[in-house]
Amino acid sequence: MTTTTGTAPTAVSTSVALWFTAIGCGVAETLVRFATPEPPGPIALAVRFAIYLGLAVLVLGLYSGRDAARWAVALLMGLLGTASLVVEPLRWLAAGGAVPEFLAAADGPTIVIVVLRAVHVLAVLAALAAMFRPAADRWFGR
Repeated sequence: MTTTTGTAPTAVSTSVALWFTAIGCGVAETLVRFATPEPPGPIALAVRFAIYLGLAVLVLGLYSGRDAARWAVALLMGLLGTASLVVEPLRWLAAGGAVPEFLAAADGPTIVIVVLRAVHVLAVLAALAAMFRPAADRWFGR
């Protein structure tokens, strides 16, 4: 286990900020879903809260300089988290869904959810890129 002392490089701090942006988008999406016909129930809320809390702790672990923390964040949030966000829309598109018609028929909460998901995915991609910059590689002891 490699532990680095000192201040994390800008690439790591940027990555952490972007990961928290992604988590914030997930939290905001959960809240917006209360304005939809099928709001989340108590169990779904508890599960999401536990997931967001666990992910926040994991992201803060990036400041430890442990490469295992970086890879855990990359795999859990970067790979699995992104897949959970894009699989449904990709299936819908593959089944013949049309974006212009969807947007024309979408209500306010749905549009907000779409925007939040887009920002969420962009934040994840940018966080991944920052997390693997040369300065971050040195921080994580590669």
